[in-house]
Amino acid sequence: MRSDFPERLKSLPRFDGPFDAFRLRADGCDVLFASYPEGTSIAPHRHETENIGVITLGELILTLDGTEKRFGPGDWYHVPANAEHSARFECDTAEIELWFGPESS
Repeated sequence: MRSDFPERLKSLPRFDGPFDAFRLRADGCDVLFASYPEGTSIAPHRHETENIGVITLGELILTLDGTEKRFGPGDWYHVPANAEHSARFECDTAEIELWFGPESS
């Protein structure tokens, strides 16, 4: 896991999933401070959450609705709930992700 997140964020509980992240829970939303090492690939999948994120370091290559798009530092992306998508990371990447539950849409 990347060590350049502020100490306060690193004190949050770790996310138990297919990538490294610290998790902040709120009513209707989880906030993840995530890092992906170079070469990470996330296979096509769907989930009930609506995801919005901002890249803070590196680059996200997101495939959504059959279209691939690249997002770099400062770029925001949006994945609607139940949309099939995949991701890959050709360099070390960090981001802040907001996962909104169905009840908070």
